[in-house]
Amino acid sequence: MKNSPGTTGADPSKGFTSCRPPAGQRAFVSESVEALIQTVRRSIADEELGWMFENCLPNTLDTTVRTGTVDGKPDTFVITGDIDAMWLRDSTAQVWPYVHLAVDDKPLRRLIAGVIHRQTACILIDPYANAFNDGPLGGPWEKDLTTMRPELHERKFEIDSLCYAVRLAYGYWKATGDASVFDDAWLRAMQLTVQTFREQQRKDGQQGPYTFQRVTHVAYDSMPVYGRGNPARPVGLIQSAFRPSDDACIFPFLIPSNFFAEQSLRQIAEIIRAVRTEQAFARECDDLADEVSGALAAHARHLHPSAGEVYAYEVDGYGNALFMDDTNIPSLLALPYLGCVAADDPVYRRTRAFVLGPENPWFYRGTAGEGIGGPHTGYDMIWPMSIIMRALTSDDDTEILRCLGMLVATHAGTGFIHESYHRNDPATFTRSWFAWANTLFGELIVTLHTRRPALLATARIVHS
Repeated sequence: MKNSPGTTGADPSKGFTSCRPPAGQRAFVSESVEALIQTVRRSIADEELGWMFENCLPNTLDTTVRTGTVDGKPDTFVITGDIDAMWLRDSTAQVWPYVHLAVDDKPLRRLIAGVIHRQTACILIDPYANAFNDGPLGGPWEKDLTTMRPELHERKFEIDSLCYAVRLAYGYWKATGDASVFDDAWLRAMQLTVQTFREQQRKDGQQGPYTFQRVTHVAYDSMPVYGRGNPARPVGLIQSAFRPSDDACIFPFLIPSNFFAEQSLRQIAEIIRAVRTEQAFARECDDLADEVSGALAAHARHLHPSAGEVYAYEVDGYGNALFMDDTNIPSLLALPYLGCVAADDPVYRRTRAFVLGPENPWFYRGTAGEGIGGPHTGYDMIWPMSIIMRALTSDDDTEILRCLGMLVATHAGTGFIHESYHRNDPATFTRSWFAWANTLFGELIVTLHTRRPALLATARIVHS
């Protein structure tokens, strides 16, 4: 094992020395998270799996958070890991496994409220941006051909970025009952979110205010047709310039993100009705959600030559559909995880079988396991996130154990989850510090501890 020098926590006699920073060097320490780690760790029979869990669940708190106060309100900036910038998507996903603990942990509650306030401030800076600097610092993409500002790290419009900000605020409120985050700034950010969604429906031939181009040799890093994207017929769906992978869409209607947007709009409406007085805005959210829902019913499902009727990944409203799935969430595989469709929905079940098989052009099988990748890291690269999501959306113990075995077998001795690895060689991987993947793995183990405790307590992982 590749152990980090000077770290403590696991049993060195087992060969599994903790890879966490020493206690005094951790960015944030939560007593409730530490207690959860110990409780869950004791329930895991497999030593290597337990060691990985100890390393991964706290990785966001250990290494990526900066806390403070702005205008008397908590403020938390969350970097992705090896990129010193805050993505709306990643920052929500990174703290999501801690939200249920915040009700009894005041420092943790303040940290998560700080993420919500920071995300609110980010949306008010620019709802079309996906990633932000910790201040007006500029950065490597400041010369992109779009409306850049020094506060922006990147300005790729992705529907899911706005949805993730809603998801965190809604989940935090449901877990803690704390409505203080729903202040006037948050309301303005939500109104701007809905305005942006409506602009990107691009009705009546209006293209909206957003364009994006980048001078690059990487095709998926820029938008075609003078930065506006490929054509789409206005059908009520919302156009997304980029996918959750930060890769450009081929067809502008990204189906998983439209499902996510429908859910987010209904969550905004529920919050408004419960804690604010702007009832007309709540109705506007529900009306737009209904419109997106109707458009999904009419355009999301397509007939695949071998898989049958499945959800397409992208469509254009003209009848064209892209049959694939990408690892990054929202994905087709992750729809039940996000609560967008039922796990037993027949169309989802067929879609799940399709994306986890050779008909999906980004599914790979090799000597080091199998899973979904994507254009972002190229051919033959499996993303462990897809293996984690496969387990989180499964009700089959055998399948879940197989996923755990692949995850344990492919960390390449690091004790952490990577962005991607080569299907035949786990030592060939991308991003050694990717907090979203680490924390999602921790979430998987906590979920299994809650829902399938016998599986963790008795099963031995097959180590490759």
